[in-house]
This record gives sequence, C-alpha cells and structure tokens, in this order.
Amino acid sequence: MSARDRLDRPAVRVGAFAVGLLAVFALALGAGSLWGPTVAAPDSDDEAMAHGGMAEDEPAGHDEGGHVPGGLMRSQDGYSLDLASATADRGRDVPLALTISGPDGHVLDTEAGYAVEHDKRLHLIVVRRDLTGFQHVHPELGDDGRWTTAVDLAPGTWRVFADFTAADGPALTLGTDLTVPGRVPDVQPVGDDASTSSVDGYDVTLDGELEGGAASDLTLTVTRGGRPVTDLQPYLGAFGHLVALREGDLAYLHVHPHEEAHAGDRGGPAIDFTAEVPSAGRYRLFLDFKAGGVVRTATFDLAAGGDRGHD
Repeated sequence: MSARDRLDRPAVRVGAFAVGLLAVFALALGAGSLWGPTVAAPDSDDEAMAHGGMAEDEPAGHDEGGHVPGGLMRSQDGYSLDLASATADRGRDVPLALTISGPDGHVLDTEAGYAVEHDKRLHLIVVRRDLTGFQHVHPELGDDGRWTTAVDLAPGTWRVFADFTAADGPALTLGTDLTVPGRVPDVQPVGDDASTSSVDGYDVTLDGELEGGAASDLTLTVTRGGRPVTDLQPYLGAFGHLVALREGDLAYLHVHPHEEAHAGDRGGPAIDFTAEVPSAGRYRLFLDFKAGGVVRTATFDLAAGGDRGHD
C-alpha cells in the first residue's frame, strides 16, 4: 500500500486532522502568551461577579473565629452595595455610580443614613485585582441616593470597596467587581517584601512586621532628600491612612494612625499604626499622606506570618 493510499484511509485522515488542530492550538497559546489576556465585557451581572473567583454574597476567607474580613462580600448584615453597571469604559475620569441599600431593602438616600467617619460619610477604594491602580476617592451623594464620582480605569477586573458606617448601624466594607474590557498588560504579582517606597521625591520607609490574626505595630517614616519631613498635613482628620489588601481575594483592612497622629496641623516624620490583618499571607499596603497640599500614595509589599486565621 502506498503512502498516499494510507493517508486516504479514514482513521489516518482523522489522526492527521487532530495533529494539525493541536499545532494550531499550540500556536494560539504562544500568541496569547505574547500579547497577554483580553478582558471582554460580561454578558450579565452574574458573569461580572464571577470574575473574582467567588460568589459575591457567600462568606469567603473566614478566619478561625468565623469572622469574614472586610470587602469580600457585596451584602452583609442586611446592607448591600450595587453598582449602576457591572462594566465601565477605560480611560481617565470614568463616571462611577453606586447605591447602598439597608436591611429594609430601600436605598439609603440621605446623608442621615451614614455616620461621618474621618470627615466623610463614605470612603471608596477602587483597585484592580492585580493590586495596581489604587484610588481612594469620596463620591457625592445625590438626591436619588446614588453616590457618584470619577475614577481612572485601565482594562481588567477592578474591585470596588465601599467603606462606611451606617447611622445607628454597623461599620462595614462591602465589595463588588467592575469589569473594564480590553487587553490587560502583564503585571508582576506581589513579590518579596518591599518596605520602602518613593513617590514624587518623597521616600517612605515601613518598619514592623505583620502577624496574621494579631495586632501588629507599624511605623511609616517620611523623608525627602534624606531629611525628615515634619510638615505633613492632616488628610481626612489624620496624618495618614493605611489600606492593606490580601493577595488573591483582596481581603480589606483600613487602618487609621494612633491618636497622637491626629493632633496639630503639622506632623511627621513618623506615623504609627496598629494593624490586624485577618490571616497569614502576602499583602500590599497603600499609605495615603498629604504634603505640600497634595495627597500622595506610597505602596509596600509585606508578608504576614503566623497561623492565626485563614490562610
């Protein structure tokens, strides 16, 4: 039988087709690795919620005491966070709107529904799930109960955290996902500990270690040109605000400095915090501080040791 006759047999033709298909698939994988992933707009809100790898309203990431860390759920204790849309355009100053509803199912549509915490009734944190693009903004509440603001968004899946205290209710951080279609650039994951950060000529050094499930003392010291910065200005009632996000699920912790850091109209160079992250694991920390009339954000990577809580 000739080689041509063997190739004409049905089984051989099918096998040859399969080999060819595998070759095309391998080429496609190579192209995907070269150009990076593309995020498409979800077809439904349910699909948008699934981008984070967990159900939005199911408790996740409990510590050993059964406590659910902040930001992992869209609804908690009867309160719910809803975005006007599960998708958004990319670019600068993209409109973002959200509502908070209470245990009765009605939207909290007046300022009386929120307590003032550090000069604001609602703090909004927006960060991409790869822990880039961190933004801490303060929306305005409209007559219809919608909080609105503008944020800068690049393609990818973003986590939106609403940090607030309900009037005569609990202090909560609710979180939900927002999808921005487009090609996502390669980003390095949280790596080795990075305890120094430079931004706009300011250098910030972090001293201290995190212990999962336990109170940890951290000191952040601000210098410029090698000299201590002693003219930090109050921002939202304090000389610094620290947010910690756990790699993977983005469990959320917002920490304010010790009481002495609230006194006077000038502070620094050191800002002291006590933080209690929910578990061992790797965290990215974001420090907001104000100097020269401008709010800047310093970024750190830190591993939390210990085995308390959920890892």
